[in-house]
Amino acid sequence: MAAVIHSTSPALPPLVVHLIYRLDIGGLETLLVDTINRMPAERYRHAIVCLTDYTDFAQRITRPGVELFALHKPPGQALGTHATLWRLLRRLRPSILHTYNLGCNEYAVTAMAAGVPVRVHAEHGRDAGDPQGLNRKHNLLRRWVSPCIDRIVPVSRDLRDWLQNVVGIAPQRLQVIDNGVDTERFQSGLAAESWSDDPDTFVIGSVGRLQDVKDQATLIDAFALLRAMLPGEKLRLVLVGDGPLRGKLQERIDAAGLGGSALLAGARADVAPAMRGFSLFALSSIAEGTPVTMLEAMSSSLPIVSTAVGGIPDLVQDGAMGKLVPPSNPQALADALAGYVRDRALARSHGAAGRAHVERRYSMRAMLDAYLSLYDDLRRSKIKSHKAITPCAE
Repeated sequence: MAAVIHSTSPALPPLVVHLIYRLDIGGLETLLVDTINRMPAERYRHAIVCLTDYTDFAQRITRPGVELFALHKPPGQALGTHATLWRLLRRLRPSILHTYNLGCNEYAVTAMAAGVPVRVHAEHGRDAGDPQGLNRKHNLLRRWVSPCIDRIVPVSRDLRDWLQNVVGIAPQRLQVIDNGVDTERFQSGLAAESWSDDPDTFVIGSVGRLQDVKDQATLIDAFALLRAMLPGEKLRLVLVGDGPLRGKLQERIDAAGLGGSALLAGARADVAPAMRGFSLFALSSIAEGTPVTMLEAMSSSLPIVSTAVGGIPDLVQDGAMGKLVPPSNPQALADALAGYVRDRALARSHGAAGRAHVERRYSMRAMLDAYLSLYDDLRRSKIKSHKAITPCAE
């Protein structure tokens, strides 16, 4: 059931158990692994519990002593998974349970029953089947579980406003922590993956799981329009990632006659060299939080063309770092892309502005400091609360 990534350190700082649905290639998963690898070892230990399973992506964990568990949860309610997690938490005795997204938030109740002192839940984006976050059943579950959670962490102001105003979460339970990016690993000028034999080719790149919420179909349609608008330009579309829609997206590429200029490149364990081979980063999602891949692209000095959804307008200054367009609108997306193809100097200028913005506000250091402060503050408050009630119990 468990895999130990490296040998356990003899020091025993407080343990944080991170509960995630599945550990596989993805923005949230990359953020989690980077957080564990970079958080000071003397401050907290870490373990990862996957409700379902994990893949070879787990090998990116370089921090010694990180235990990895797979609960192999079946589809549906699977009440037995609560019992399994309860027993595991009783054995591990963590100081903190940190859960991620809708699929995991109900297990804060299980953690409270198991005696875990601090429960933190992070919302990195809305469910793919409910991009606006209006599902009454899901929001009722979020409200019902929230008293069992000490702090809910939305990763964008858009998500905070939705949790407070639509879901009905008390504002004192909410704390925005911006996602962070490794600005040293994601920077221009290092080794880059080559996407074309011709250095003059303008490469429009995107990174993300091939699924409905990312709406790569709109990006493919926009690229077809762009080629018709600029017939003399050397253009290439590269979609890095894998997922359930790969077959349908390939059919769409073939039907549009884009087989020689549009590529489904598959997943990459390390997307930094792939990013550096792009001329521009495009995102056509219908819902987002603060996408990690966009932070990586901006850190790589790429201009952004994206849909104006979720936390993206808070991240990208329209007209200064990129161009934002309505979702599900291929023509608007194509028009925005064309502006950068026609003006390569503007693309470089907006890419540099995005890099500077990320360095100021979305650094890995700032994110780690925020989580360390949150963990420390919540643990101190729980210890004070426990001490305050002990004399009455005696």
